[in-house]
Amino acid sequence: MNLNQKGVRALFNKRALTPFEIMKYLHLAFAFLTISGFVLRGIWMLRGSSLSRHPLTRTVPHVIDALFLGTGIALVLQLQLAVLQNDWLLAKFAGLVIYIVLGAIALRHGKTMHARRLAFAGAVCAFFYIVGAAVSKSPLSWLA
Repeated sequence: MNLNQKGVRALFNKRALTPFEIMKYLHLAFAFLTISGFVLRGIWMLRGSSLSRHPLTRTVPHVIDALFLGTGIALVLQLQLAVLQNDWLLAKFAGLVIYIVLGAIALRHGKTMHARRLAFAGAVCAFFYIVGAAVSKSPLSWLA
């Protein structure tokens, strides 16, 4: 066992992470990157910054979001969850659709700045609803 493996094991109670734990931590990291990137792009949009039109700003979020979705699907498969039988999971997917639609309105398709602001706030709320549903394992999200 090399020094790096010893360091990682010491950080996590002297045991190696399971494949599920690795996927879960990757999913959480991509969740953080996704919402951080969205908020940053929203701020740039609200300020009229040219950074919101930079080529990397238009491609990197799609890569991060794809990895976020991919790790979520991998977790569902690893846990062998029946999606249609878990209300909280269905609620997360519904929240995801709302987040995507509102995010698209906020960052691209909103016809007025007022519509974009409202969609931006709604998308952030939808994201935190999804987090609440995941944490509580309830479609009531943070109210459970």
